[in-house]
Amino acid sequence: MAGVVRARFWGVRGSCPCPAPENARYGGNTAAVVIEADGEPPLMLDLGTGIRSFSATQPLDGTFVATALVSHLHWDHVQGLPFFPPIDREGARLDIYAPGQEGERLGDTFGRLMAPPFFPITYEELRGKITWHEVLDDDFAVPGAKVKARPVPHCGATAGYRIEIGGYTIAYISDHQGPEGLDRVDDAVLELCDGADLLIHDAQYTNEEFEVKAHWGHCTVDYAVLVAREAGARHLVLYHHDPAHGDDDLDRLLEGARRTASRLGVDQVSSAYEGLEIELHR
Repeated sequence: MAGVVRARFWGVRGSCPCPAPENARYGGNTAAVVIEADGEPPLMLDLGTGIRSFSATQPLDGTFVATALVSHLHWDHVQGLPFFPPIDREGARLDIYAPGQEGERLGDTFGRLMAPPFFPITYEELRGKITWHEVLDDDFAVPGAKVKARPVPHCGATAGYRIEIGGYTIAYISDHQGPEGLDRVDDAVLELCDGADLLIHDAQYTNEEFEVKAHWGHCTVDYAVLVAREAGARHLVLYHHDPAHGDDDLDRLLEGARRTASRLGVDQVSSAYEGLEIELHR
């Protein structure tokens, strides 16, 4: 029997944080989603600046335990870790799964990100325990869930994740380089998204923006709808919004995506905003 599973969005932007009045409704923090199932520790998808807000809901007494699935090591997906107080407590534990860099251990790569002169302390000085797991094309288990990682087209080593949790399937494709013609879907992406109850997918560009940024590692809103249609995903959430897109822009893009979805036969399309909580049910 399926249990209660919730996905809450704490950061929805790509590239860089962009807090501004014109972004007030959707939010300006970078990639951070938390999946929670009854009786299980939280499962964090990426470690962007949104996890700082999530930290305010977590214990600061050393009992914090969680797993993080990081898509890749670009700043917008990892720069929240130095500002996450729950892991800076004796007894706290965080397992981080992410693609590594060739010839370098995953922890060493993070160590270069979080170290003087760019940050005053290293992750090793945090009082909690961080354990690193290098993944890219792997199947593994984490507390409460089964996970499939597969390489996704982007700039550098990037993983997408398929998470089976509480009787539901969630696919997380945060950064996805669309093909030039935006007319086909990578086999690994289809494997991750096949029949997903919830698909969280890169939707950074308009068609016009893609024409000049086709090699920047992302895709269009309409392409996200195509992925959902080809994979038979039930609920698509547009994600990784461009920092140049204000609230009104994202409203218009969602309207267009829903028209495309209706034409292609995709059941449901939403647009991620900070505070959005989706409870999976049938």
